[in-house]
Amino acid sequence: MTTKTLRRDAELNRQRLLAAARELFATRGLDVTLDEVAEHAGVGVGTAYRRFANKDELIDALLEDRIDDMVAMAERELDNPDPWDGLVGYIEGALELQVRDRGLKEVLFAPGRGKRRVAGAKNRLGPVVTKLAVRAREAGVVREDFEASDIPMIYLMLGTVVDFSREANPALYRRYLAILLEGIRAGGQSGMGEVRTGITIRR
Repeated sequence: MTTKTLRRDAELNRQRLLAAARELFATRGLDVTLDEVAEHAGVGVGTAYRRFANKDELIDALLEDRIDDMVAMAERELDNPDPWDGLVGYIEGALELQVRDRGLKEVLFAPGRGKRRVAGAKNRLGPVVTKLAVRAREAGVVREDFEASDIPMIYLMLGTVVDFSREANPALYRRYLAILLEGIRAGGQSGMGEVRTGITIRR
């Protein structure tokens, strides 16, 4: 077997491992083992450890891109001329990413998961989200004490709803998202739930 063939086979195995990890992390979270990823990918455990020394390297390889998706989403919403709609669009869109991917949700709130690439992606995310929050506050569309640090707390609260209702009613979190948005909007204006959530808060 030529060196070129060996390299091609190695890269194919790496892509299989990444695809398997992406699926398992999304559905089961980050507690799956590298051995389980190897089995799901249909490759040997030794092959997995040759490609990735440990699971954190695999998390780093996958989750950086997912967090960068959130960065790109926040940047797009900064271009939205409506500060409220831009803030809500980001909160809702980023939450939907976390609902679809348990691994993403977990890595956002677990400082010990992943390595430098994940940490770097988180560092890129923070300033953009802060701009969204500050812009909304300066425009007077959110309550005066609203801070960017409130956004991850919203995700933590709604993450519990998602985990509790995932099988029976996976869209239930949207009701509580609408209620929370009502709470952060300046004056708690009726009807805000219709902006991006599709749910109307009834008084």
